[in-house]
Amino acid sequence: MRKTFAGCLMWIVGIACIARTQPLPSAFDLRQVDGKNYVTSVKSQSGGTCWTHGAMAAIEGNLLITGAWEAAGEQDEPNLAEYHLDWWNGFNEHNNDDLDPPYGAGLQVHYGGDYRITAAYLSRGEGAVRDIDGQSFNKPPARHSDSYHYFYVRDIEWYAPTPDYICKDVMKKAIMTHGVLGTCMCYNSNFINYQLGHTHYQPSSSDLDPNHAIAIVGWDDQKQTQFERAGAWLCKNSWGPNWGNNGYFWISYYDKHCGVHPEMGAISFQHVEPMAYDHIYYHDYHGWRGTLTDITEAFNAFTANGNEWLRSVSFFTAANQVEYTIIIYDRFRNGFLIDTLATSSGVIPYCGFHTVDLPHRVPLRAHDDFFVYLKLSHGGHPIDRTSEVPVLLGASQQNTIVISAAHPKESYYRAEDQWLDLFDYRFEDPSWDRTANFCIKALTNDASPQDSSFFRWDFLLLPNYPNPFNSTTWIEYDLPTTSHVTLRIFNIMGQSVRILVDEMETVGHFAVMWDGNDDLGRPVSAGIYFYRLEANGRASSKKMTLLR
Repeated sequence: MRKTFAGCLMWIVGIACIARTQPLPSAFDLRQVDGKNYVTSVKSQSGGTCWTHGAMAAIEGNLLITGAWEAAGEQDEPNLAEYHLDWWNGFNEHNNDDLDPPYGAGLQVHYGGDYRITAAYLSRGEGAVRDIDGQSFNKPPARHSDSYHYFYVRDIEWYAPTPDYICKDVMKKAIMTHGVLGTCMCYNSNFINYQLGHTHYQPSSSDLDPNHAIAIVGWDDQKQTQFERAGAWLCKNSWGPNWGNNGYFWISYYDKHCGVHPEMGAISFQHVEPMAYDHIYYHDYHGWRGTLTDITEAFNAFTANGNEWLRSVSFFTAANQVEYTIIIYDRFRNGFLIDTLATSSGVIPYCGFHTVDLPHRVPLRAHDDFFVYLKLSHGGHPIDRTSEVPVLLGASQQNTIVISAAHPKESYYRAEDQWLDLFDYRFEDPSWDRTANFCIKALTNDASPQDSSFFRWDFLLLPNYPNPFNSTTWIEYDLPTTSHVTLRIFNIMGQSVRILVDEMETVGHFAVMWDGNDDLGRPVSAGIYFYRLEANGRASSKKMTLLR
Protein backbone atom coordinates (compact mmCIF):
# COMPACT_ATOMS: atom_id res chain seq x y z
CA MET A 1 0.00 0.00 0.00
CA ARG A 2 1.10 3.56 -0.69
CA LYS A 3 1.17 5.77 2.40
CA THR A 4 1.70 9.52 2.81
CA PHE A 5 1.52 11.47 6.02
CA ALA A 6 1.30 15.27 5.91
CA GLY A 7 -1.11 18.14 6.18
CA CYS A 8 -4.23 18.66 4.11
CA LEU A 9 -2.22 20.21 1.29
CA MET A 10 -0.63 16.85 0.52
CA TRP A 11 -3.97 15.28 -0.33
CA ILE A 12 -5.79 18.21 -1.94
CA VAL A 13 -4.79 18.81 -5.52
CA GLY A 14 -7.03 21.83 -5.64
CA ILE A 15 -9.69 23.49 -3.54
CA ALA A 16 -12.71 25.34 -4.89
CA CYS A 17 -13.00 28.51 -2.84
CA ILE A 18 -16.73 29.07 -2.82
CA ALA A 19 -17.75 32.66 -2.17
CA ARG A 20 -20.99 33.81 -0.65
CA THR A 21 -23.90 34.34 -3.01
CA GLN A 22 -23.93 37.98 -1.86
CA PRO A 23 -20.77 40.06 -2.34
CA LEU A 24 -18.53 40.01 0.70
CA PRO A 25 -17.76 43.39 2.26
CA SER A 26 -14.41 44.89 1.34
CA ALA A 27 -13.69 45.42 5.04
CA PHE A 28 -14.98 43.65 8.13
CA ASP A 29 -14.18 43.77 11.83
CA LEU A 30 -15.68 41.32 14.34
CA ARG A 31 -15.28 43.98 17.02
CA GLN A 32 -17.83 46.17 15.24
CA VAL A 33 -20.72 44.14 13.83
CA ASP A 34 -23.98 46.11 14.05
CA GLY A 35 -22.80 47.61 17.29
CA LYS A 36 -21.69 44.29 18.81
CA ASN A 37 -18.22 42.98 19.64
CA TYR A 38 -17.54 39.30 18.93
CA VAL A 39 -13.88 39.34 20.02
CA THR A 40 -12.72 38.75 23.59
CA SER A 41 -10.12 40.87 25.35
CA VAL A 42 -6.45 40.79 24.37
CA LYS A 43 -4.44 38.57 26.74
CA SER A 44 -0.77 38.48 27.71
CA GLN A 45 0.77 35.06 27.21
CA SER A 46 3.41 33.50 29.43
CA GLY A 47 6.13 31.34 27.88
CA GLY A 48 5.70 29.89 24.40
CA THR A 49 1.96 29.40 24.71
CA CYS A 50 0.82 31.50 21.74
CA TRP A 51 -0.79 28.43 20.15
CA THR A 52 -3.09 27.97 23.14
CA HIS A 53 -4.08 31.64 22.99
CA GLY A 54 -4.75 31.47 19.25
CA ALA A 55 -7.02 28.45 19.74
CA MET A 56 -8.89 29.79 22.75
CA ALA A 57 -9.37 33.20 21.12
CA ALA A 58 -11.09 31.44 18.22
CA ILE A 59 -13.23 29.25 20.50
CA GLU A 60 -14.21 32.25 22.62
CA GLY A 61 -15.14 34.12 19.46
CA ASN A 62 -17.44 31.31 18.36
CA LEU A 63 -19.13 31.25 21.78
CA LEU A 64 -19.77 34.98 21.39
CA ILE A 65 -21.03 35.07 17.81
CA THR A 66 -23.41 32.12 18.33
CA GLY A 67 -24.66 33.32 21.71
CA ALA A 68 -23.80 29.92 23.24
CA TRP A 69 -21.85 31.47 26.14
CA GLU A 70 -24.75 33.63 27.28
CA ALA A 71 -27.27 30.83 26.62
CA ALA A 72 -25.26 28.60 28.96
CA GLY A 73 -25.79 31.11 31.75
CA GLU A 74 -22.17 32.27 31.84
CA GLN A 75 -21.35 35.80 32.96
CA ASP A 76 -19.22 38.50 31.31
CA GLU A 77 -17.24 37.61 28.17
CA PRO A 78 -15.93 34.10 27.40
CA ASN A 79 -12.62 33.48 29.11
CA LEU A 80 -11.13 30.01 28.64
CA ALA A 81 -8.09 28.40 30.24
CA GLU A 82 -5.16 28.39 27.83
CA TYR A 83 -2.85 26.76 30.39
CA HIS A 84 -5.15 23.81 31.05
CA LEU A 85 -4.61 23.00 27.37
CA ASP A 86 -0.91 23.72 27.78
CA TRP A 87 -0.52 21.23 30.67
CA TRP A 88 -3.00 18.51 29.69
CA ASN A 89 -2.78 18.28 25.88
CA GLY A 90 -1.15 14.82 26.17
CA PHE A 91 1.91 15.55 24.03
CA ASN A 92 4.32 16.84 26.64
CA GLU A 93 6.71 15.78 29.35
CA HIS A 94 4.06 16.40 32.00
CA ASN A 95 1.52 13.90 30.69
CA ASN A 96 1.04 11.38 27.89
CA ASP A 97 -1.52 8.66 28.63
CA ASP A 98 0.10 6.45 25.97
CA LEU A 99 3.25 6.16 28.10
CA ASP A 100 3.72 4.05 31.23
CA PRO A 101 4.41 5.95 33.43
CA PRO A 102 2.60 8.81 31.64
CA TYR A 103 5.34 11.44 31.81
CA GLY A 104 8.97 12.23 31.02
CA ALA A 105 9.00 12.46 27.22
CA GLY A 106 7.60 14.69 24.50
CA LEU A 107 7.24 18.44 24.24
CA GLN A 108 8.49 20.83 26.87
CA VAL A 109 5.58 22.30 28.82
CA HIS A 110 4.94 25.99 28.02
CA TYR A 111 7.12 25.91 24.91
CA GLY A 112 5.35 24.97 21.74
CA GLY A 113 2.36 23.27 20.21
CA ASP A 114 -0.04 23.56 17.31
CA TYR A 115 -3.72 23.34 16.36
CA ARG A 116 -3.55 19.57 15.68
CA ILE A 117 -2.52 19.13 19.33
CA THR A 118 -5.40 21.39 20.32
CA ALA A 119 -7.83 19.28 18.27
CA ALA A 120 -6.70 16.07 20.00
CA TYR A 121 -7.26 17.64 23.44
CA LEU A 122 -10.68 18.99 22.47
CA SER A 123 -11.89 15.83 20.71
CA ARG A 124 -11.12 13.73 23.81
CA GLY A 125 -13.31 16.01 25.92
CA GLU A 126 -10.41 17.20 28.10
CA GLY A 127 -11.49 20.81 27.53
CA ALA A 128 -12.08 23.56 26.86
CA VAL A 129 -12.62 24.77 30.44
CA ARG A 130 -13.09 28.25 31.84
CA ASP A 131 -10.24 30.42 33.05
CA ILE A 132 -11.65 30.34 36.60
CA ASP A 133 -11.68 26.52 36.45
CA GLY A 134 -8.28 25.46 35.16
CA GLN A 135 -5.98 28.42 34.57
CA SER A 136 -2.57 27.88 36.17
CA PHE A 137 0.79 28.49 34.54
CA ASN A 138 3.30 27.77 37.30
CA LYS A 139 1.84 24.42 38.35
CA PRO A 140 -0.58 22.05 36.64
CA PRO A 141 -4.27 22.67 37.34
CA ALA A 142 -6.49 19.70 38.17
CA ARG A 143 -7.01 17.66 35.02
CA HIS A 144 -10.70 17.04 35.75
CA SER A 145 -13.18 18.39 38.25
CA ASP A 146 -16.93 18.12 38.73
CA SER A 147 -16.91 21.88 39.27
CA TYR A 148 -15.43 22.62 35.84
CA HIS A 149 -17.62 23.97 33.06
CA TYR A 150 -16.60 22.12 29.90
CA PHE A 151 -17.18 23.35 26.35
CA TYR A 152 -17.14 20.95 23.42
CA VAL A 153 -16.05 22.00 19.91
CA ARG A 154 -18.20 19.97 17.53
CA ASP A 155 -16.36 20.91 14.34
CA ILE A 156 -12.90 22.21 13.42
CA GLU A 157 -12.24 23.13 9.79
CA TRP A 158 -8.82 23.48 8.15
CA TYR A 159 -8.79 25.72 5.09
CA ALA A 160 -5.93 24.70 2.83
CA PRO A 161 -5.30 26.69 -0.36
CA THR A 162 -3.98 25.61 -3.71
CA PRO A 163 -0.33 26.49 -4.31
CA ASP A 164 -1.30 29.56 -6.33
CA TYR A 165 -4.42 30.84 -4.60
CA ILE A 166 -5.36 31.80 -1.05
CA CYS A 167 -8.93 30.94 -0.06
CA LYS A 168 -9.76 34.42 1.08
CA ASP A 169 -13.48 34.15 0.41
CA VAL A 170 -13.80 30.86 2.33
CA MET A 171 -11.95 32.37 5.27
CA LYS A 172 -14.05 35.54 5.16
CA LYS A 173 -17.29 33.59 5.10
CA ALA A 174 -16.10 31.49 8.06
CA ILE A 175 -15.23 34.66 10.02
CA MET A 176 -18.65 36.17 9.38
CA THR A 177 -20.48 32.95 10.22
CA HIS A 178 -18.40 31.28 12.93
CA GLY A 179 -16.21 34.07 14.27
CA VAL A 180 -12.49 34.32 14.96
CA LEU A 181 -10.03 32.11 13.04
CA GLY A 182 -6.78 30.66 14.35
CA THR A 183 -3.71 31.16 12.17
CA CYS A 184 0.08 31.37 12.28
CA MET A 185 2.98 33.58 11.17
CA CYS A 186 6.73 33.88 11.37
CA TYR A 187 7.22 36.86 13.62
CA ASN A 188 10.38 38.73 12.72
CA SER A 189 11.05 42.45 13.16
CA ASN A 190 12.30 42.55 9.56
CA PHE A 191 8.77 41.66 8.38
CA ILE A 192 6.98 44.41 10.36
CA ASN A 193 6.31 47.90 8.99
CA TYR A 194 5.37 50.31 11.77
CA GLN A 195 4.74 53.29 9.50
CA LEU A 196 1.92 51.40 7.74
CA GLY A 197 0.26 50.69 11.07
CA HIS A 198 1.94 47.49 12.29
CA THR A 199 1.62 45.53 9.07
CA HIS A 200 3.37 42.18 8.64
CA TYR A 201 4.52 40.56 5.41
CA GLN A 202 6.87 37.60 5.08
CA PRO A 203 7.82 37.12 1.42
CA SER A 204 7.42 33.68 -0.12
CA SER A 205 11.16 33.65 -0.80
CA SER A 206 11.86 33.51 2.94
CA ASP A 207 12.73 30.05 4.25
CA LEU A 208 11.71 30.79 7.86
CA ASP A 209 9.05 28.51 9.35
CA PRO A 210 6.06 29.69 11.43
CA ASN A 211 6.98 30.54 15.01
CA HIS A 212 3.90 32.30 16.37
CA ALA A 213 0.14 31.79 16.55
CA ILE A 214 -2.43 34.58 16.40
CA ALA A 215 -6.12 35.00 15.60
CA ILE A 216 -7.82 36.63 12.60
CA VAL A 217 -10.74 38.92 13.52
CA GLY A 218 -11.37 40.77 10.25
CA TRP A 219 -9.95 42.10 6.99
CA ASP A 220 -9.53 45.10 4.72
CA ASP A 221 -9.16 44.58 0.98
CA GLN A 222 -7.68 48.08 0.59
CA LYS A 223 -5.13 47.91 3.39
CA GLN A 224 -1.64 48.73 2.13
CA THR A 225 1.21 46.51 3.30
CA GLN A 226 4.79 45.91 2.22
CA PHE A 227 3.52 43.72 -0.63
CA GLU A 228 2.69 45.38 -3.94
CA ARG A 229 -0.95 44.32 -3.82
CA ALA A 230 -3.35 45.66 -1.19
CA GLY A 231 -5.30 43.56 1.26
CA ALA A 232 -4.64 42.33 4.80
CA TRP A 233 -6.08 40.35 7.70
CA LEU A 234 -6.78 42.10 10.98
CA CYS A 235 -5.18 39.97 13.67
CA LYS A 236 -5.32 39.72 17.46
CA ASN A 237 -2.05 39.02 19.25
CA SER A 238 -1.43 37.64 22.75
CA TRP A 239 1.27 40.07 23.88
CA GLY A 240 -1.02 42.36 25.83
CA PRO A 241 -2.95 45.52 24.85
CA ASN A 242 0.17 47.71 24.90
CA TRP A 243 1.70 45.96 21.89
CA GLY A 244 0.86 47.03 18.34
CA ASN A 245 -2.47 48.74 17.82
CA ASN A 246 -3.89 48.00 21.28
CA GLY A 247 -2.90 44.37 20.83
CA TYR A 248 -3.89 44.12 17.14
CA PHE A 249 -1.99 44.33 13.85
CA TRP A 250 -2.31 43.53 10.13
CA ILE A 251 -0.92 40.66 8.04
CA SER A 252 -0.86 40.79 4.25
CA TYR A 253 -3.14 38.44 2.35
CA TYR A 254 0.04 37.34 0.57
CA ASP A 255 2.10 36.48 3.65
CA LYS A 256 4.03 33.22 3.36
CA HIS A 257 2.20 31.42 6.19
CA CYS A 258 -0.86 33.31 7.43
CA GLY A 259 -3.95 31.78 5.86
CA VAL A 260 -1.73 29.51 3.78
CA HIS A 261 0.09 27.00 5.97
CA PRO A 262 -1.63 23.60 5.49
CA GLU A 263 -1.76 22.72 9.19
CA MET A 264 -1.79 26.12 10.87
CA GLY A 265 -2.82 28.68 8.27
CA ALA A 266 -6.56 29.06 8.79
CA ILE A 267 -8.49 27.08 11.40
CA SER A 268 -12.15 27.59 12.29
CA PHE A 269 -13.49 26.25 15.62
CA GLN A 270 -17.23 25.84 15.14
CA HIS A 271 -20.47 24.95 16.94
CA VAL A 272 -18.95 25.25 20.40
CA GLU A 273 -21.43 24.25 23.09
CA PRO A 274 -21.50 23.24 26.75
CA MET A 275 -20.35 19.64 26.98
CA ALA A 276 -23.45 17.52 26.35
CA TYR A 277 -21.83 14.08 26.69
CA ASP A 278 -20.88 12.01 29.73
CA HIS A 279 -18.34 9.79 27.98
CA ILE A 280 -16.18 9.86 24.85
CA TYR A 281 -14.80 6.49 23.70
CA TYR A 282 -11.59 6.62 21.67
CA HIS A 283 -8.35 4.82 20.88
CA ASP A 284 -6.65 7.80 19.15
CA TYR A 285 -5.37 9.63 22.21
CA HIS A 286 -3.23 11.98 20.08
CA GLY A 287 -5.84 12.56 17.39
CA TRP A 288 -4.84 13.05 13.76
CA ARG A 289 -1.12 12.31 13.34
CA GLY A 290 -1.05 10.70 9.89
CA THR A 291 -3.27 9.37 7.11
CA LEU A 292 -3.61 6.03 5.34
CA THR A 293 -4.55 7.50 1.99
CA ASP A 294 -5.70 4.33 0.23
CA ILE A 295 -8.07 3.11 2.96
CA THR A 296 -11.74 4.05 2.72
CA GLU A 297 -13.37 1.69 5.25
CA ALA A 298 -12.45 1.32 8.91
CA PHE A 299 -14.02 0.67 12.28
CA ASN A 300 -13.16 0.91 15.95
CA ALA A 301 -14.27 -1.63 18.55
CA PHE A 302 -15.41 -0.41 21.97
CA THR A 303 -16.93 -1.85 25.15
CA ALA A 304 -19.55 0.13 27.06
CA ASN A 305 -18.57 0.91 30.64
CA GLY A 306 -22.15 1.18 31.84
CA ASN A 307 -25.72 1.43 30.62
CA GLU A 308 -25.43 4.32 28.17
CA TRP A 309 -26.99 5.95 25.15
CA LEU A 310 -24.76 6.30 22.09
CA ARG A 311 -25.69 9.66 20.57
CA SER A 312 -22.92 10.85 18.27
CA VAL A 313 -19.77 9.86 16.38
CA SER A 314 -16.75 12.07 15.70
CA PHE A 315 -13.92 11.69 13.20
CA PHE A 316 -11.36 13.54 11.09
CA THR A 317 -11.30 13.94 7.32
CA ALA A 318 -8.12 14.61 5.33
CA ALA A 319 -9.72 16.21 2.26
CA ASN A 320 -12.60 18.44 1.21
CA GLN A 321 -16.08 17.38 0.07
CA VAL A 322 -15.81 13.93 1.65
CA GLU A 323 -18.86 11.69 1.61
CA TYR A 324 -19.16 9.64 4.79
CA THR A 325 -21.19 6.65 5.97
CA ILE A 326 -21.43 5.75 9.66
CA ILE A 327 -22.85 2.40 10.78
CA ILE A 328 -23.12 1.22 14.38
CA TYR A 329 -22.90 -2.57 14.65
CA ASP A 330 -23.67 -4.80 17.59
CA ARG A 331 -21.37 -7.71 16.73
CA PHE A 332 -18.15 -8.58 14.90
CA ARG A 333 -17.96 -12.34 14.30
CA ASN A 334 -15.89 -14.49 11.93
CA GLY A 335 -14.60 -11.38 10.20
CA PHE A 336 -18.06 -9.89 9.62
CA LEU A 337 -19.81 -6.88 11.14
CA ILE A 338 -23.43 -7.82 11.85
CA ASP A 339 -26.61 -6.49 13.48
CA THR A 340 -26.90 -2.86 12.43
CA LEU A 341 -28.03 -0.54 15.24
CA ALA A 342 -27.91 2.86 13.49
CA THR A 343 -26.70 4.49 10.28
CA SER A 344 -25.93 8.03 9.13
CA SER A 345 -24.46 9.51 5.96
CA GLY A 346 -23.70 12.88 4.47
CA VAL A 347 -20.99 15.15 3.05
CA ILE A 348 -18.26 16.99 4.99
CA PRO A 349 -17.31 20.15 3.07
CA TYR A 350 -13.86 20.80 4.55
CA CYS A 351 -10.87 18.94 5.89
CA GLY A 352 -10.85 18.71 9.70
CA PHE A 353 -12.66 17.34 12.75
CA HIS A 354 -16.39 16.67 12.73
CA THR A 355 -19.12 15.49 15.10
CA VAL A 356 -22.20 13.81 13.64
CA ASP A 357 -25.37 13.09 15.62
CA LEU A 358 -26.94 9.71 14.97
CA PRO A 359 -30.57 9.74 13.76
CA HIS A 360 -31.62 8.06 17.01
CA ARG A 361 -29.85 7.19 20.23
CA VAL A 362 -28.56 3.64 20.57
CA PRO A 363 -28.82 1.78 23.90
CA LEU A 364 -25.54 0.23 25.06
CA ARG A 365 -25.64 -2.25 27.92
CA ALA A 366 -22.83 -2.30 30.45
CA HIS A 367 -19.87 -4.40 29.26
CA ASP A 368 -21.47 -4.88 25.83
CA ASP A 369 -19.26 -4.55 22.75
CA PHE A 370 -20.20 -2.16 19.98
CA PHE A 371 -18.50 -1.26 16.72
CA VAL A 372 -18.35 2.12 14.94
CA TYR A 373 -17.83 1.76 11.18
CA LEU A 374 -16.82 4.72 9.04
CA LYS A 375 -16.50 4.87 5.26
CA LEU A 376 -14.89 7.96 3.70
CA SER A 377 -15.16 8.56 -0.04
CA HIS A 378 -11.65 9.94 -0.57
CA GLY A 379 -8.63 11.44 1.17
CA GLY A 380 -7.95 8.33 3.21
CA HIS A 381 -8.46 7.60 6.89
CA PRO A 382 -6.71 9.77 9.50
CA ILE A 383 -4.85 7.85 12.21
CA ASP A 384 -3.07 8.42 15.47
CA ARG A 385 0.48 7.01 15.58
CA THR A 386 3.89 7.79 16.99
CA SER A 387 4.83 11.02 15.26
CA GLU A 388 7.00 14.07 15.08
CA VAL A 389 5.34 17.38 15.87
CA PRO A 390 6.42 19.41 12.81
CA VAL A 391 5.24 22.88 13.83
CA LEU A 392 6.05 24.10 17.33
CA LEU A 393 4.71 27.61 17.55
CA GLY A 394 6.38 29.51 20.35
CA ALA A 395 9.33 27.13 20.73
CA SER A 396 12.89 26.61 19.62
CA GLN A 397 12.67 22.88 20.34
CA GLN A 398 12.05 21.10 17.04
CA ASN A 399 11.75 17.54 15.72
CA THR A 400 10.22 16.22 18.93
CA ILE A 401 8.87 12.67 18.74
CA VAL A 402 5.67 11.95 20.66
CA ILE A 403 4.96 8.29 21.43
CA SER A 404 1.53 6.80 20.74
CA ALA A 405 0.34 3.34 21.78
CA ALA A 406 -2.13 0.81 20.38
CA HIS A 407 -3.39 -2.68 21.21
CA PRO A 408 -4.81 -5.60 19.22
CA LYS A 409 -8.51 -5.65 18.33
CA GLU A 410 -9.06 -1.89 18.66
CA SER A 411 -8.99 -0.64 15.06
CA TYR A 412 -9.65 -2.50 11.80
CA TYR A 413 -9.43 -1.59 8.11
CA ARG A 414 -10.89 -3.14 4.97
CA ALA A 415 -8.41 -4.54 2.44
CA GLU A 416 -8.81 -7.25 -0.17
CA ASP A 417 -12.41 -7.95 0.94
CA GLN A 418 -11.51 -8.70 4.54
CA TRP A 419 -11.12 -6.90 7.83
CA LEU A 420 -7.55 -6.61 9.07
CA ASP A 421 -6.32 -5.50 12.48
CA LEU A 422 -4.48 -2.18 12.23
CA PHE A 423 -2.22 -3.37 15.05
CA ASP A 424 -0.59 -5.74 12.53
CA TYR A 425 -0.10 -3.04 9.86
CA ARG A 426 3.52 -2.48 8.84
CA PHE A 427 4.55 1.09 8.04
CA GLU A 428 7.45 2.47 6.04
CA ASP A 429 8.89 3.66 9.36
CA PRO A 430 9.14 0.70 11.79
CA SER A 431 8.83 3.03 14.79
CA TRP A 432 5.19 3.58 13.82
CA ASP A 433 4.34 -0.14 13.91
CA ARG A 434 1.85 -1.16 16.63
CA THR A 435 1.21 2.48 17.57
CA ALA A 436 -1.67 3.34 15.22
CA ASN A 437 -5.43 3.65 15.71
CA PHE A 438 -8.17 5.16 13.59
CA CYS A 439 -9.56 8.55 14.63
CA ILE A 440 -13.12 7.37 15.22
CA LYS A 441 -14.83 8.24 18.52
CA ALA A 442 -18.18 7.39 20.13
CA LEU A 443 -19.97 9.93 22.33
CA THR A 444 -22.47 8.72 24.93
CA ASN A 445 -24.67 9.73 27.84
CA ASP A 446 -25.42 7.72 30.95
CA ALA A 447 -28.83 6.09 31.07
CA SER A 448 -31.22 7.23 33.78
CA PRO A 449 -33.14 4.90 36.14
CA GLN A 450 -36.25 5.65 34.09
CA ASP A 451 -34.52 4.05 31.08
CA SER A 452 -34.08 0.66 32.77
CA SER A 453 -36.56 -1.09 30.47
CA PHE A 454 -34.24 -0.39 27.50
CA PHE A 455 -31.30 -2.12 29.18
CA ARG A 456 -32.99 -5.12 30.82
CA TRP A 457 -31.52 -8.46 29.81
CA ASP A 458 -34.02 -11.05 28.56
CA PHE A 459 -33.59 -14.76 28.07
CA LEU A 460 -32.59 -14.77 24.41
CA LEU A 461 -30.87 -17.21 22.05
CA LEU A 462 -29.61 -15.50 18.90
CA PRO A 463 -29.16 -17.01 15.43
CA ASN A 464 -25.68 -18.43 14.99
CA TYR A 465 -23.31 -16.65 12.62
CA PRO A 466 -22.35 -17.51 9.97
CA ASN A 467 -25.06 -19.96 8.93
CA PRO A 468 -24.48 -22.11 6.90
CA PHE A 469 -20.82 -22.49 7.94
CA ASN A 470 -17.96 -24.78 6.98
CA SER A 471 -15.49 -24.46 9.84
CA THR A 472 -16.60 -22.38 12.82
CA THR A 473 -19.72 -20.55 13.90
CA TRP A 474 -20.63 -18.31 16.83
CA ILE A 475 -23.62 -18.88 19.12
CA GLU A 476 -24.69 -15.94 21.27
CA TYR A 477 -27.24 -15.57 24.04
CA ASP A 478 -28.44 -13.23 26.79
CA LEU A 479 -29.20 -14.14 30.40
CA PRO A 480 -31.50 -12.05 32.66
CA THR A 481 -30.36 -13.69 35.92
CA THR A 482 -27.42 -15.63 37.30
CA SER A 483 -28.14 -19.30 36.72
CA HIS A 484 -26.72 -22.67 35.69
CA VAL A 485 -26.47 -22.77 31.91
CA THR A 486 -26.15 -25.59 29.43
CA LEU A 487 -25.61 -25.12 25.71
CA ARG A 488 -25.64 -28.36 23.67
CA ILE A 489 -25.34 -29.32 20.02
CA PHE A 490 -27.66 -32.07 18.71
CA ASN A 491 -27.68 -33.89 15.38
CA ILE A 492 -30.82 -34.41 13.33
CA MET A 493 -31.43 -37.68 15.21
CA GLY A 494 -31.63 -35.81 18.50
CA GLN A 495 -28.33 -37.17 19.78
CA SER A 496 -26.06 -34.86 21.77
CA VAL A 497 -22.76 -34.39 19.93
CA ARG A 498 -21.18 -31.52 21.87
CA ILE A 499 -21.64 -29.74 25.20
CA LEU A 500 -20.37 -26.19 24.75
CA VAL A 501 -21.43 -24.77 28.14
CA ASP A 502 -22.29 -26.47 31.44
CA GLU A 503 -21.67 -24.01 34.29
CA MET A 504 -22.96 -21.05 36.35
CA GLU A 505 -23.07 -17.77 34.48
CA THR A 506 -24.03 -14.24 35.48
CA VAL A 507 -26.35 -11.70 33.90
CA GLY A 508 -25.28 -10.43 30.49
CA HIS A 509 -24.40 -11.30 26.93
CA PHE A 510 -22.34 -14.36 26.00
CA ALA A 511 -20.73 -15.69 22.82
CA VAL A 512 -19.48 -19.24 22.28
CA MET A 513 -17.73 -20.64 19.21
CA TRP A 514 -18.37 -24.15 17.87
CA ASP A 515 -15.61 -25.58 15.69
CA GLY A 516 -17.67 -28.42 14.15
CA ASN A 517 -16.14 -31.10 16.41
CA ASP A 518 -17.83 -33.45 18.88
CA ASP A 519 -16.99 -33.90 22.54
CA LEU A 520 -14.03 -36.11 21.62
CA GLY A 521 -12.58 -33.56 19.23
CA ARG A 522 -13.62 -35.43 16.09
CA PRO A 523 -15.09 -33.52 13.12
CA VAL A 524 -18.79 -34.20 12.70
CA SER A 525 -20.29 -34.83 9.28
CA ALA A 526 -21.98 -32.17 7.19
CA GLY A 527 -25.67 -31.69 7.77
CA ILE A 528 -28.32 -30.01 9.87
CA TYR A 529 -27.70 -29.54 13.60
CA PHE A 530 -29.61 -27.96 16.46
CA TYR A 531 -28.29 -25.97 19.40
CA ARG A 532 -30.27 -25.75 22.64
CA LEU A 533 -29.86 -23.28 25.51
CA GLU A 534 -31.23 -24.11 28.98
CA ALA A 535 -31.12 -21.78 31.98
CA ASN A 536 -33.26 -21.18 35.06
CA GLY A 537 -36.03 -23.51 33.88
CA ARG A 538 -36.23 -21.98 30.41
CA ALA A 539 -35.06 -23.40 27.07
CA SER A 540 -34.65 -22.29 23.47
CA SER A 541 -33.41 -24.09 20.34
CA LYS A 542 -32.34 -23.06 16.84
CA LYS A 543 -31.20 -24.81 13.66
CA MET A 544 -27.92 -24.50 11.77
CA THR A 545 -26.24 -26.08 8.75
CA LEU A 546 -22.68 -27.38 8.64
CA LEU A 547 -21.00 -27.65 5.23
CA ARG A 548 -17.92 -29.73 4.54
